[in-house]
Amino acid sequence: MNIYFETYGCAANQNNTEIMSGLVKKAGHKITELNNAEIVVINSCIVKGPTENKVKSRILKMQKLGKIVIVAGCMPNLRKNELKLSRVYLLGTKNILDLPKLLSSMKNILIDKCEVKISKEKIPKNKVIGITQISEGCLGNCTYCATKLAKGDLYSFSESDILASIKNDIKNGCKEIWITSQDNSAYGLDKGKYRLPELLRKILKIDNEFYLRIGMMNPNHLMKFKDEMIEIFKDPKVYKFLHIPCQSGSNKILKEMNRSYTSEEFIELAKDFKKHIPNITFSTDIIVGFPGETEKDFQDSLEILKMVRPGVLNLSRYWAMRGTKAANMKQVPSEVSKKRAAKTQFMFKSLIDNSGWIGWQGQALVNEKTKQGFFARNSSYKRILIKSKKDIFGKFLDIKISSLSKNYLLGNIIKNKKDKNK
Repeated sequence: MNIYFETYGCAANQNNTEIMSGLVKKAGHKITELNNAEIVVINSCIVKGPTENKVKSRILKMQKLGKIVIVAGCMPNLRKNELKLSRVYLLGTKNILDLPKLLSSMKNILIDKCEVKISKEKIPKNKVIGITQISEGCLGNCTYCATKLAKGDLYSFSESDILASIKNDIKNGCKEIWITSQDNSAYGLDKGKYRLPELLRKILKIDNEFYLRIGMMNPNHLMKFKDEMIEIFKDPKVYKFLHIPCQSGSNKILKEMNRSYTSEEFIELAKDFKKHIPNITFSTDIIVGFPGETEKDFQDSLEILKMVRPGVLNLSRYWAMRGTKAANMKQVPSEVSKKRAAKTQFMFKSLIDNSGWIGWQGQALVNEKTKQGFFARNSSYKRILIKSKKDIFGKFLDIKISSLSKNYLLGNIIKNKKDKNK
């Protein structure tokens, strides 16, 4: 059969699609473009209302095109009654290894089980970037989160499987390794102990040249081993890129969200990492318009952004997701949350100042090829556009940042003595 994959959502979902692609290829099926496909696998996401609506629209469009549709990801588990559609089949969140079986039987597979999937062959979307999930689910119970309802409690994968996955990615040419999950900082707690620092130290001992990008970590867990993580981030193999979600600057709203930390603790984490790693790129998440958010609560969120000055902001308007506790709370009017989102985005852009990077020289990894040219990341995970007639994709290069653009830096390859003598 000819199969086309369409993916929405997080890095873990991207990785699941890579694994499913490897499984169907091994089973003798062909991965193709949409026009040639008999079957479309939609790896869904329901983290936000607009994303869920977009996925539903795509399912209906694929139906109209006469395709057989298989819906994977978070949606099948939570919206199975709404997906009882002709020629639409469901593959549960914890059943991606069963995709070949579903293709043979054309029957829904929705089984709640602990699925060990990371050691399987995969087809990466980007041959330079290797994504490895270290766990599934989480220990949180955020009142707004539908993802937890779909993925359940934390299940940490074994160190041996994780290390084997990463070593295989490096063997196949990957030079940028992503560690991802719903909450990296909770890794190992289902087995009784925080094990992330120990895991990362073992990864960094792998004797190859690569950059390690450590994905999102929640503050309430990260606080428990902050000092260890600061030392790990100093390792030259680790991207100086730290993703800690705040969600709100108001302690009242954080409590309503059931986030298990305070704004003061979040600020302390951000300041400590920035103090010890000055060039770190700090990323955070903010939700505006959460039920009960007053103008003062909103201003608290703006103030916290001014204090920590993140280099990356994942901004969301609150969306009431069916099945969550927050969906039954008193909602903030849509027009209010929309205005607050616009104000937040405007203020965030005013805080960004990359002028200090002009003139920087150092190593960067070219990990993206586009119509504009090649994009590279330096050790602080800054995105740098490089114009080159040569194919430099996947190369570690010495570059110099020459100027700024709206969304990235501009750089040139440094000509060393060996190059000049050619």
